[in-house]
Amino acid sequence: MAAAQRIVIENCSIATVDADDTEYASGYLVLAGNRIEALGAGPAPEGLANVVRRIDATGHLATPGLVNTHHHFYQWITRGLATDHNLFDWLVALYPIWARIDEPMAYTAARGSLAMMARGGVTTAMDHHYVYPRGTGDLSGAIIRAARETGVRFTLARGSMDRGEKDGGLPPDFAVESLEGALAATEATVKEHHDPSLDAMTQVAVAPCSPFSVSTELLRDAAGLARRLGVRLHTHGSETVEEERFCHELFGMGPTDYFESTGWLGEDVWMAHCVHMNDSDIAAFARTGTGVAHCPSSNARLAAGIARVPDMLAAGVPVGLGVDGTASNESGELHTELRNALLINRLGAHKEAALNARQVLRLGTHGGARVLGRAAETGSLEAGKLADVVLWKMDTLAHASIADPVTALVFGAAAPVTASFVNGRQIVADGRLLTVDEDAVARATRDEARRLARIAAQG
Repeated sequence: MAAAQRIVIENCSIATVDADDTEYASGYLVLAGNRIEALGAGPAPEGLANVVRRIDATGHLATPGLVNTHHHFYQWITRGLATDHNLFDWLVALYPIWARIDEPMAYTAARGSLAMMARGGVTTAMDHHYVYPRGTGDLSGAIIRAARETGVRFTLARGSMDRGEKDGGLPPDFAVESLEGALAATEATVKEHHDPSLDAMTQVAVAPCSPFSVSTELLRDAAGLARRLGVRLHTHGSETVEEERFCHELFGMGPTDYFESTGWLGEDVWMAHCVHMNDSDIAAFARTGTGVAHCPSSNARLAAGIARVPDMLAAGVPVGLGVDGTASNESGELHTELRNALLINRLGAHKEAALNARQVLRLGTHGGARVLGRAAETGSLEAGKLADVVLWKMDTLAHASIADPVTALVFGAAAPVTASFVNGRQIVADGRLLTVDEDAVARATRDEARRLARIAAQG
C-alpha cells in the first residue's frame, strides 16, 4: 500500500464490529486505495505519504458500511399497494402487476432502491429478482448496471419460478419460466457476471423464489448448479404459517425439513425471513451453518410474525438484516431496520433482553457480510479489509444528548450520513449521493410506476 493514495479520517468515535467489538472514543482510520490500512485510538500516525485528503470527523461515529441481505428492487415502482394484506393475499394482488415489468422498469426501480439504501449507509446490497416474464429484455443485466452506476458492492440473487397458477402456484403462468429455461438462464448469468475475487463489486447467487412458487426439481437442481459453479444459494423460507401449512400439505413435512431434503441447508445458503422456526429448525440451521436474512419491517407490514432472532444467535445461526422489497417496506432503508430489529424483537419472548444496540449493529454489518459469504473482506473495520466505511453525524439535535454513539445510532432517529465509502471511493457526501442524480432517479421511478400501472390496468 506504500504507493496508494491515502484518505485519513480523524477525531471520530469508531465501532469496529470486529471479533472483540473494539471501540475507540476518539480515533482515526487510514484508507489506502480500496483497503483499510490502519485504525486506532487518537490521531493518525505522522509522516504518511500520498495523503490526498484529511477528514476532521469530530462529532461522528465511524462504522462498517451496512450490508443488506434481502431485497426485491423491482418493487420500488409498486410501493403503497395492498397495504392491508397478509403475504399470500398480497402476492395474489401484486403478481399480475409485477408480471408486466420490463427492462426499463427493472433498471429504474433498481436505481431507486439502490439510491435510497446507499444514501442511508448501505455499502453492500443484494437483490433477489425472480420475475422474468418472457420477452421483457435483459432484466439481470439492467439491475447489475444500476448497481454499478450507484457504486455499491452488489450480489444479484438470480431468482426463478416454475410453478404458475396451472400448477397450483400464485404467479401468472406467463410470468414463470420452465425448469430447463430457469436453470440455463441462471447459469448464463453466473458465468457472465459473477466475480469470485476478494474485492469483487458484483457477485451472483442462485435463488429460486420460494417453496410455493418453484418445483421440487428446480430447488434440487438449482442447489446442484450453484455448487457446481461455486456460488451461494438464496430463497425465502418459513415466512408465514400459510407457507408451513402449504409444505405440510404438499410435501408431508415442514419447510426446514423440506429444504434439507432438497439440498438446501449449508454454509453456502441463506434464507429470507425464517419467522416460523421451531427449536428443531433452528438447530438444523445452526448445525449446517445456514444463514438468515432478518426483515423486521416487512415481517410486521405483512403480519407474518416475530422471528426468533435471539434464539438463532444463541444457537450460532448466521443472521443479517434485510430491507425486503419496498412493496412490503415502503421506506426502503436499512438503517431504520437497526432500530426496528431491536424494538420488534423485544416484543417477543425475551422481552428487554432480546437484543441490545451492539448486537443489532453487528447484524447490520458483520452479520450481513457473513450471510453473503463476504465476512473475510468486509463487515468490520480492520486493517487489510476493504474500505467500506460510513461516517454518521451524531452531534445534531437528533442525537447530541445521547452519550453513547452506538446507542444513539440504533435507538435514535435515523442518523445523517456525512460520508460513505465503498471500495475506498466516496459515494455519499452530506446525505446526498455523488454517483447519481437523486432527483432524476425520483422522477424516473415515478414515471415508470405510472407506466406500469397503466399497462397492468389494460392487462
